[in-house]
Order: sequence, then structure tokens, then C-alpha cells
Amino acid sequence: MLQRQRERQEHIKKSPLGRNEPSMKADKVRNLTDAELQHQERELNDQLFRLKFQLNMGQTESLKKIRGLRKDIARIKTIARERQVAGAETEKK
Repeated sequence: MLQRQRERQEHIKKSPLGRNEPSMKADKVRNLTDAELQHQERELNDQLFRLKFQLNMGQTESLKKIRGLRKDIARIKTIARERQVAGAETEKK
């Protein structure tokens, strides 16, 4: 049984960005294009909505997932804002 858990954890670590990945690192997010960032943010917001809905209905108790999604969304928004500010600075020059 421990072997299965390890294999699953390895699979999650190796999976591309998406639903199976528990959290995204900032360097992975920085490598995404602006369109990919928007798409990823939309997907994460949808997931967060579904998890909150399930939590309110008493179907799940995945607070860790909710916290992780909120952090991922914040990470994406932060990097998008950094790009926006950097673009504004280059236009001024």
C-alpha cells in the first residue's frame, strides 16, 4: 500500500499543470504565457468553486485542497500583475 502512495505522489509531481497537481511553483507559472495564465486562473477558480460547493453540501472536507487552490490563484495573479507592471514601465521608457 505504501508503494502505491509513493507511485501516486511521484505521478502527481511529474504531471503537467492541471487538475492533478496539488500546487504550482512560481517558476512553473512564470514559464506560462499570458493566455495560459488566464486559462489556468479560470480553471483554478472553477475548481475552487466546485470544492466550496461540495464543502457546503457536506460532501467533502478537503480544506487542504481549498487552501492550495487559493494560494495557486494568488500566485498566478501576482505574476500576472508583475508582468503588467513591467510592461507599463517599458512603455514609459
